[in-house]
Amino acid sequence: MSQVIYFDCFSGISGDMTLGALLDLGLSLEDLRAELAKLQITDWQIANRQEVRGYIAGTRALVTAPEQEQHRHLSDVRSIIEASTLSERVKRQSLHVFTLLAEAEGKVHGYPAEEVHFHEVGALDAIVDIVGVVAGLELLGVERVFASPLPLGAGWTRAAHGWLPLPAPAVLNLLSAAGAPVTPDMTPAELVTPTGAALLAALADFRRPPLRLSRVGYGLGKRELERPNVLRCWLGELLDEPQSHAHTHHHEHTRTHEHKPLS
Repeated sequence: MSQVIYFDCFSGISGDMTLGALLDLGLSLEDLRAELAKLQITDWQIANRQEVRGYIAGTRALVTAPEQEQHRHLSDVRSIIEASTLSERVKRQSLHVFTLLAEAEGKVHGYPAEEVHFHEVGALDAIVDIVGVVAGLELLGVERVFASPLPLGAGWTRAAHGWLPLPAPAVLNLLSAAGAPVTPDMTPAELVTPTGAALLAALADFRRPPLRLSRVGYGLGKRELERPNVLRCWLGELLDEPQSHAHTHHHEHTRTHEHKPLS
């Protein structure tokens, strides 16, 4: 039976919430640091801390990286990842996430993915978040990723170029390209970040699978919201799905029903 993970995004998803949830599931921080060290880039740090959000205890992943002087382009990120000693699978998946992110940002601003500056997603911490999540899934032995519908908050967010409406335009581009199911939500906050959306767009099937549950992890967001600002992850073994049920229940999301094995 294959090991799978289900991202239960009742309060959205971000890169650091995802890392926190994987650490809460039992991913070793030392093993994760050792994988990230294969990128051969310096100045980043990662730590974890147990905290509580709205009565739910979990793990906060703390990724710190200095503001980058130079803006990195997709080609720079590609060079860093390809020059690393990460596994081929982690390299390929990480580049897929970054490519989708650059395409979505480029579409917002009206220029090609290759010209996108990664200051929008804070270049160095985004590399640590994205490669950390992909490497973390491999360390946990995860073969497939699933995700719930995504709640999209309302209001405004401050970006490098000024104010943007929520959900952020890049998030909507990523989720529309993935055919992701979304739910209305009037929380005045950025519940789904571009990094979180890119991870799911690249890796996840948007449905809840039948699984034999083994562990549950909680990754905490930075802010206290009215609801628990938490990403919940379910880890377990995929159970066989009756074909008729899978097709009748999920026909409305046929685009998201393609299998996305992590290979």
